[in-house]
Amino acid sequence: TQDGPARLLVIEDDRTTADLAALYLRHAGYRVDVEHSGDAALARLKEQRYDLFVVDVMLPGATGFDICRRIRKDGDAGIILLTARTSEDDRIHGLELGADDYMPKPFSPRELVARVRAVLRRKPPASGHLLRRGELVIDPAARTVCLAGKRIDLTPSEFALLTALAFRPGRVLSRAVLLDTLPGERSESLERTVDVHIRNLRRKIEIDPANPVHLQTVLGAGYRFAAT
Repeated sequence: TQDGPARLLVIEDDRTTADLAALYLRHAGYRVDVEHSGDAALARLKEQRYDLFVVDVMLPGATGFDICRRIRKDGDAGIILLTARTSEDDRIHGLELGADDYMPKPFSPRELVARVRAVLRRKPPASGHLLRRGELVIDPAARTVCLAGKRIDLTPSEFALLTALAFRPGRVLSRAVLLDTLPGERSESLERTVDVHIRNLRRKIEIDPANPVHLQTVLGAGYRFAAT
């Protein structure tokens, strides 16, 4: 991430929609670039780093899902998906690929700005202390997570969930409570969203994701971070 205002890339093939989104986001103080095809966006990713991507799922060339995979391969920038598709399966698929939020079209540009702010918001726990659990080290101030000395890239949503649980070891948090901690999520979001992010988290921080040591499921109640 560079110094100064956050840099965003809007990837949307409908030029009217792209221009409107870019106008509102620039007015909110962000630096915004625009691409109208998936292939052009992938080419730009090789040249420029971004803090957040607003990505239409249905694009000429590479799809929005393809772009999500590429972004997540390279790091933890925020991702908001735009799509006319409103099925639960499409939303879950996007979240499984690492998207932080999901906006059905048509959408309000003002709401998009609010969602972008929410995803970019970096609010560490008040304690500010390092948390060490075996070889897992969480630094909320620097927003870094290391496992066995190696930096682990987490999305904003994954980091929010991990810190919410890790700084309350042994305490069970319901899916509804955890959903409220996610940047950009709304009250009508599915609690299943939490399950998707937890599954992604386990792949990154657990030695054996199928038998998690840190992130434990409490059947019928929610999740907890192991107390020891």
